[in-house]
Amino acid sequence: MQIIDYLQSAISLRSILDIIFVFIIVYVVLRLLRGTRAVPTVVGIVLLALLYWLAVAQDFRTLEFVLASAIFYLPILIIVLFQSEIRQALIYFGNRLRVPVIRRQRGNLGETIYDEVVLAATTLSASKTGALIVIERSVGLRNFIDAGVQMDATLSYDLLVTVFNPSTPLHDGAVIVQEERIAAASCFLPLTKNPSVSRELGTRHRAAIGVTEGTDAISVVVSEETGLISFIENGDIRRNLNTKQLRRLLLKAMNIPLIDNNKKAKEALKKANAKALNEPETEVTVG
Repeated sequence: MQIIDYLQSAISLRSILDIIFVFIIVYVVLRLLRGTRAVPTVVGIVLLALLYWLAVAQDFRTLEFVLASAIFYLPILIIVLFQSEIRQALIYFGNRLRVPVIRRQRGNLGETIYDEVVLAATTLSASKTGALIVIERSVGLRNFIDAGVQMDATLSYDLLVTVFNPSTPLHDGAVIVQEERIAAASCFLPLTKNPSVSRELGTRHRAAIGVTEGTDAISVVVSEETGLISFIENGDIRRNLNTKQLRRLLLKAMNIPLIDNNKKAKEALKKANAKALNEPETEVTVG
C-alpha cells in the first residue's frame, strides 16, 4: 500500500514536467558536445570523479585530499576549457527561447537586396573566384567588423564582385553584411574546431563554418578551386548549390517569404544565369 501511495504521489504533473526539463537539458548538452573536443575532456572529468569516489570508499586519504583540492578549482577549469562550447550553448538556447521578433518588412526590397548576393555568388562561381559572404542576424558581429576594413556601403552585385576580384587588396577575407549593407570587407574569422569537418574544405570554408558556430550568422562561400557554392547555417554546410537552391536557403534563413512567381525574383535568377554563362540577357515573361 505504501508503494502504491508513493507512486501516486511521485507520478504527478509537476514530476513529469521536472523529468521532461531534465531530459531536454541533458539531450541538448549531449548534442552540443557530440563531435567536439569537449567529449574526451568530459570523459576525463568523469574518470576523476570515479577515482575520487573510490578514494573515499577505500579510505585513500592522500588521494582523497589531492582530488578534493582539485575539485575546488574544477568550475574554473571547466569555464576555461569549454568557453567556446558554453558560448555556443547560450546562443543556442537564446535563439530558441527568445520571443520571435518581427523583422522589418520592406515589400520586395528584402528579396532584391539578397538577390544581389545570389547574383554575385553565381557570377563568382562561374569564374572560380573565391568568396566568403557573412550575413549578420540577431547576434552582433561588431568585433569582426572592427577588425576588418569598414565600408558601410550599399549591398550590390557590382561591389561584391569588385571586392572579391583577386587583383584588389580586399579580396582576402570575408565580407560582412549588417542590416542589408556591407559593413566591412577583408574580415578574418575564427576557424571551426569541429573534427568531423571534411579535410577537403580549406581555410575559407572552415572560417565560414566557425563564424556560424559561435553566432547565428549565415555564410555563403564560393570555392576558389572548384567554383562550388556552399551555404552554412548553425555550423551545417550545404555544398554544390545552384542559383535557385541558394536563393531559397538565403531567403528562408532571413525569414523572407519566397514567392516563386514573383517577377523580380525570376528576373534576378535569369540575370544571374545569363551573367554566369556570359550570355546576353533576354526579356523575362511572367505568366
